[in-house]
Amino acid sequence: MESVEREVYVEARPEEVWAMVTQPEGLAHWYAFGGAELDLRPGGRLVLRWDEHGEFFGFVEKVEPGRRFAYRYAVTPGVEPAPGNANLVEFTLTPEGEGTRLLVVESGFDRLDLTPEQQTEHAEVSAQAWENSLGLLTSSATRGGW
Repeated sequence: MESVEREVYVEARPEEVWAMVTQPEGLAHWYAFGGAELDLRPGGRLVLRWDEHGEFFGFVEKVEPGRRFAYRYAVTPGVEPAPGNANLVEFTLTPEGEGTRLLVVESGFDRLDLTPEQQTEHAEVSAQAWENSLGLLTSSATRGGW
């Protein structure tokens, strides 16, 4: 499996969803529960934290305000991203009615320096994590955000 893709409808305007996926406070609310650091510009540093998993380091790849945000991160905690240890995560926001269609794609599992079985296992864990996290994002937005 080379990528995981999840799409949800969020009952919030695109600018609200954009803040939830690109601001440290937003990310900490629904995804990186231990906190986040994010320099929102191409090449900017990214740190995502979870108490139970550790710190994950990355960098911003793409910023199209209100529309698309992408970052690359090391899939192993405590190391810098490099070929063979990093995946790409892309968020695409599309206005839809009164809300926003949010597409998340995490790719690169097939390029990780892992056995094919480990690559598949990592993709399955990520798929479940995105499912859970996007559920939190949509319910947070429905309640009026963070």
